[in-house]
Amino acid sequence: MSTVNSVKKVLVATIQELSVGIGKRVKVEGIELALFKQEDHTVHAVENKCPHKGGPLSEGIVSGEHVFCPLHDWKVNVRDGQVQAPDQGCVNRYDVEIEGERVYVYIE
Repeated sequence: MSTVNSVKKVLVATIQELSVGIGKRVKVEGIELALFKQEDHTVHAVENKCPHKGGPLSEGIVSGEHVFCPLHDWKVNVRDGQVQAPDQGCVNRYDVEIEGERVYVYIE
């Protein structure tokens, strides 16, 4: 873990631990995150809590760059955290960096 201006770079997984189309739950600095590996091999991190009723997004069905909350099927974009219409809201998203096989998330 490294720190720059109160932002921490935290190792959260390796690429081998992530599968396209399946979320992974990790807890970092007291924050529960959902990691999503995309077909283009990018990885995205969002808060693992749907803004509607707190459903665990890491357990949702993934379709492209969206995850569907397992509780009430809200559709959340994993790249920007925005809930898709007709529902409204967003979840926090976190910057991700991949170095070799290691996946890091930046936490404030």
